[in-house]
Amino acid sequence: MTAVGRAVRETVSGLPRQFWWLWTSTLVNRLGGFVVTFLALYLTVQRGYSASYAGLVAALYGLGGAAGAVVGGVLADRIGRRPTLLVTQLGAAVTTAVLGLVVDPLAIAAVAALVGLTSNASRPALSAMIADLVRPEDRVRAFSLNYWAINIGFGVSAAAAGFIAAEGYLWLFLIDALSTVLCAVVVYVKAQETLPVTDAVTPAAGAGPAPTGKSADTGVRLADVLRDQRFMALVGLTFLLGSVMQQANSTLAVDMGAHGLSARQFGLVAAINGLVIVVLQIPVTRMVRRYGNAGLLGVGSLLMAWGFGLTVLAGSVGFYALTVVVWTLGEIVHAPASMSVVADIAPATARGRYQGMYTLSWSAAAFAGPLAGGVTLDQLGRGAVWFGCAVVGTAAGAGYYLLLRGRRPAAATDVIVTAEPQRDKPQEPVSG
Repeated sequence: MTAVGRAVRETVSGLPRQFWWLWTSTLVNRLGGFVVTFLALYLTVQRGYSASYAGLVAALYGLGGAAGAVVGGVLADRIGRRPTLLVTQLGAAVTTAVLGLVVDPLAIAAVAALVGLTSNASRPALSAMIADLVRPEDRVRAFSLNYWAINIGFGVSAAAAGFIAAEGYLWLFLIDALSTVLCAVVVYVKAQETLPVTDAVTPAAGAGPAPTGKSADTGVRLADVLRDQRFMALVGLTFLLGSVMQQANSTLAVDMGAHGLSARQFGLVAAINGLVIVVLQIPVTRMVRRYGNAGLLGVGSLLMAWGFGLTVLAGSVGFYALTVVVWTLGEIVHAPASMSVVADIAPATARGRYQGMYTLSWSAAAFAGPLAGGVTLDQLGRGAVWFGCAVVGTAAGAGYYLLLRGRRPAAATDVIVTAEPQRDKPQEPVSG
């Protein structure tokens, strides 16, 4: 077997079959994820609304997503991961299709908020289900593979959306809705419930899934999550780093425009992010798999911080592209490790709530980051924006390291419900 073949085998082997069905459902869903990317263009070009109105709709979509993160997390722990995925994915399909049909500005705004709510509500359940299925030492690898699927799907959908829109914007909404329905079908047919139950015991090797009798919602409430000081510190650090990351979707375009670069050139630079993730996510994750999560989050944050910080020196397409490569490498290291840490910290029966609060930190950053970046750019100039990104990101990286150093992941027995016998999973070094 070649070195490449061995690397691929080591990357994908040992994960439960149900994980791969979840991975497939994520890929299918993202392959049809057209609407969010092209929503502003649809509202301004196709419907003739102002840029201000398009911004308001985007903000309402984000507000709905913030609510959905919390609601979805609670539902995942209360009624189960699988029912939550099914309900929210079908809800997202319906609301997405309706969004393409309504024309009244108030109706569009209201439905956009519902699309944000239903779309984001499925994410805590999916992350909790992956954490339930996968051994602690394999979680970084599993979340990395899922993140890889997200970016493959996003890249393909972004490229295809322009051609589909040429046949009519309504097709974007309908195909997006159809892909979400297909995602729900995969979950319905292939996914088993993984929520731990109060009267279950860990199944013996080869015994199959544990019984799914009583609810596992055994007393951990959202208020308890908020009182978890270590976890809420992690959420706060993620909000800070997420606010830095949001400059890629807002301030970066303005900065490039001020240097006389075109929208087409910005699009090419922005596309580098997805390309680097698709090409390097798996090999980089494999290279760093022996390192603990504290170090991975620290290094990933520093790469993101100083990747954005280097933008203060940029003035050409080539230099802007270089900065994107640097902070994308940080994203590759940070994203799967951070999701794995949340799974390690959360009690098995409260993973939905914990993942919901973690998702909320990114939703809040999507609101606060562009606002802070725009105000800083107007009032203090580009140097303050990009140097500020370096300082804030560095502080977040140091905070991650200090918060998590010496912490070991939960024991493997933490995974109470499994979809496949543990004997099929090879033993690998525990990362920390």
